[in-house]
Amino acid sequence: MTQRKLELPEVDLVYDVHGPLPPAGGLPPLVMIGQPMDASGFDAQVKLFEDRTVVTYDPRGIGRSTRKDGGVTNEPETQAEDVHALIEALGAGAVDLLASSGGAVTALALVTAHPHDVATLVAHEPPIDCVLPDAEAVQRARASYTQVYEDEGWGAGMAAFIAMTSWEGEVTEEHLAQPWPDPAAFGMPTEDDGARDDPLLSKRSWAVCLYEPDFEALQASPTRIVVAVGEESTKVYTGRTAIALAERLGQQVTVFPSHHGGFMGGEFGYAGQPEAFAAKLREVLAQR
Repeated sequence: MTQRKLELPEVDLVYDVHGPLPPAGGLPPLVMIGQPMDASGFDAQVKLFEDRTVVTYDPRGIGRSTRKDGGVTNEPETQAEDVHALIEALGAGAVDLLASSGGAVTALALVTAHPHDVATLVAHEPPIDCVLPDAEAVQRARASYTQVYEDEGWGAGMAAFIAMTSWEGEVTEEHLAQPWPDPAAFGMPTEDDGARDDPLLSKRSWAVCLYEPDFEALQASPTRIVVAVGEESTKVYTGRTAIALAERLGQQVTVFPSHHGGFMGGEFGYAGQPEAFAAKLREVLAQR
């Protein structure tokens, strides 16, 4: 693995290249991106693709990638330009792209703006409100848990976030009327550390969920787009958004093993099934 830095006007992007460039074996680089997550979130997957050149990166303002623009919010279109610059720096042409969560939203913006950057995009559970029939209620729930975070800190905010994202089915008035859970019930700290800069719980990443794809541009793109959902996620928020997005693109959603973090090992808490996930990813990428 080699760590590299791409110095751009607004950010110094740090990324890791696992394997040779240009890639061996005639396959394009396999780029893996998430949001809000740094490159370490894909460690388990990288180890399972030693036969391919894999590239991971830290999005601007996260981990090792230092912002120089003075900003703190995370807009998909802006991050898409970062990924475009990274792909150009690789110098290997169109890449295969595994993009998860907010990274999948970035990837949709990337394919819209730069349709020749990506050969196959696997968009894993992109959290996009606009495809849901209950989008307005979802946004009210998000505003509520964000307010809990602002009022009470990380533990309370994360407990409320888990309650919202694990709710099965459409968000109802009954759900919105329920009190948020005690953070201790989830093993979260009850004390407030005073920080309010969490990219997941604050308003800093709201632009990700509020992103509205250009469906006509995506369908016209030469990129092969595969919308993926974890088999355990189909009834919760990110599973519902994946299924609805696939329908808007005129395709059936592709079911992957495990849950929203199904590609991860146990080092980040709720372990997924990284080996089974990698096997499914190989299967999907082989269907060119």
